[in-house]
Amino acid sequence: MKQLSYVFLLLLAISCAEKKPVDRMDDEALQKYADELAHRYIITDGHVDLPERLKGSGFTTDSINSVVKTKEGEFDYERAKKGGLTAPFMSIYIPADYQKNEDYGKGLADSLIGYVNDIVRLLPDKFAHAKNPQEVEANFKAGKISLPMGMENGSPIGTDLKNVKYFYDKGVRYITLTHSKNNHICDSSGDSAKWNGLSPFGIEVVKEMNRVGIMVDISHVDDSTFYQVMKLSKAPCIASHSSARYFAPTVRRDMTDDMIKKLGEKDGVISVNFYTAFVDSATANYQARSFKEIGKIMQEKKLKFFDPEVEKLMTQYKKDHPAPEVDIEVIANHIDHIVKLAGIDHVAFGSDFDGVGGMLPKGLEDPSKYPNLIYRLLKRGYTESDIEKICYKNLFRVWNKVEEVAKVSN
Repeated sequence: MKQLSYVFLLLLAISCAEKKPVDRMDDEALQKYADELAHRYIITDGHVDLPERLKGSGFTTDSINSVVKTKEGEFDYERAKKGGLTAPFMSIYIPADYQKNEDYGKGLADSLIGYVNDIVRLLPDKFAHAKNPQEVEANFKAGKISLPMGMENGSPIGTDLKNVKYFYDKGVRYITLTHSKNNHICDSSGDSAKWNGLSPFGIEVVKEMNRVGIMVDISHVDDSTFYQVMKLSKAPCIASHSSARYFAPTVRRDMTDDMIKKLGEKDGVISVNFYTAFVDSATANYQARSFKEIGKIMQEKKLKFFDPEVEKLMTQYKKDHPAPEVDIEVIANHIDHIVKLAGIDHVAFGSDFDGVGGMLPKGLEDPSKYPNLIYRLLKRGYTESDIEKICYKNLFRVWNKVEEVAKVSN
């Protein structure tokens, strides 16, 4: 009986520790608490396009200080440290045009990976590589920001499955199977069906990713590809930067309620994208309209997408036609919706910083604002344990499981 009393008291203590008196905190105290949690826990971000931004700015080792502090884009060391972002996955982004190259974009992938290597080599007191969750934890304790890598678009695998291991050895820990267009692996949400899901080679790619220990990322794939991957993969999968289609029904890039449930049933994680055109229906419609109108001008002037004049056109269009304002609460709505469908163990952050042309919610404009999002979640009743899961534990669970499946396979 005495032993049962001790157990009861222990459980009561755990329960009390779990529930901070958030409802008794004033607004200032709650904001401080959110900031404390943002720095107490590792914060993972499934997708940051810093390498692509560096490529666009003509990055050299002489301009390494721009990674520490800059007015460009969204990500730098100072803003990340201020907001508690300690494990952003560096996106090795391969545009669909590179799929047409003889090397399928492998050279570009190697170049972008080289940028990440340069950052770690030249700023070793601030950044470190991380090839597994244990290395992220060690870096966190040392006060460093980890730079794990994910490859956005599996095209550089080419036609040789050995390249899956090649990119694993380079430090890539997830591969988004495709991007805006179908490739030789699978169909894209941004294109008409070619394979009706995975190609025969794509089936072998997923199997090889399971064997090697690379997370399968289903962001950007079409619905048929998603369901085939769910059946095929022996390891849980991730959506590194995706949102709920419920809030933007016209965005095929987002995940339906059923897809979110299925990903959760398979023990996966959806890392919520912050891009306003994915999370808000009015902005999605605005973006579709702007692309159509800019595309018409490009056609008239015979411009290609990467021509310098196109960027000027887009900038001027945004000035003349401002996008709808989206508040940070919208991101909290997406998190709520995913938790309702799949549970607290299946959601994380996947910002898409530096990859969305500044189209981010008010209050969540860069990594320094992560405490703002945690504050909103606390106000909605999320516990400290919930915050810890969303920040890193959910993604770590999948990452570790993928490694376990790989060990069993070899």
